[in-house]
Amino acid sequence: MSSHRFDPSQAAGLRAAARPGPVQVIAVTGGKGGIGKTCVSVNLSTALAKAGRRVLLLDGDLGLANVDVLLGVTPRFTLEHVLEGRCTLEEAILETRQGFRIIPAASGVAKLAELSSSQHLGLVQAFSNLTLGLDVLIVDTAAGIADGVRQFCQAAQHVLVVLRDEPASLTDAYALVKVLRRDHNVMRFKVLANMMQNPGDGENLFRKLERVTSRFLDVVVEYAGEIPDDPLVRSSIREQRTVMEAYPSAPASLAFRRLARNVSSWPAAAGPRGNLEFFVERLVAHNEPRLEIAR
Repeated sequence: MSSHRFDPSQAAGLRAAARPGPVQVIAVTGGKGGIGKTCVSVNLSTALAKAGRRVLLLDGDLGLANVDVLLGVTPRFTLEHVLEGRCTLEEAILETRQGFRIIPAASGVAKLAELSSSQHLGLVQAFSNLTLGLDVLIVDTAAGIADGVRQFCQAAQHVLVVLRDEPASLTDAYALVKVLRRDHNVMRFKVLANMMQNPGDGENLFRKLERVTSRFLDVVVEYAGEIPDDPLVRSSIREQRTVMEAYPSAPASLAFRRLARNVSSWPAAAGPRGNLEFFVERLVAHNEPRLEIAR
């Protein structure tokens, strides 16, 4: 009869396999409306899903939601139903034909646009109860610097600021970075230049923001890339499809693939920062010291 010895390393391996890993959380924001951040969010989600990542997209524009409109889906439940207790957060999740999941918000519901800070924080905490396998959470924030935008950005690991080459976009992006640094101690920002006319224009636009932030703010801004001003993006929006899905060889689609590769190199976890964060317990578990068994 063979004997089996208990191997502590096997037990530790089973526990690690059962414990969910850290989730990369990216807030897509930009200060003002009309810069294409929702288009960026849905196409980045598509590109990451095509690269094999398990992606969930949260429509964080709670009162004027349009992720479901861009994707041509009709949700049964939205965040309005979640906050009213009519369904769970997991029940509101919707599969898309693009290969990722979404949590839709409601459109034209004023009370959702006016949630208190504690209600926003409660929503962030609710994500800790999700059981689905997940690699990336993308949060498409509302425009402006209202409480909800700031709460979602603070709760994310990475803040992706979308810029257009126009004065108001640059000014509002700077204002958003300033407020997040001053009031929420967000120190690092990624910058994506959207709707660029010529190759290289995006980096020039980024340098304008970098010059003013380095002079007046104690933050780190990093260039995440550029998306060209591609008429096929507008065509895909009219068709209620992502450009990645409708026109996979379009210049914008190629740019979103490059962005997805860039995003995949960003760290998924650096340990909790002391703020209330999405999936913070997974960060704690990921960084907790391991108990070594002496032999």
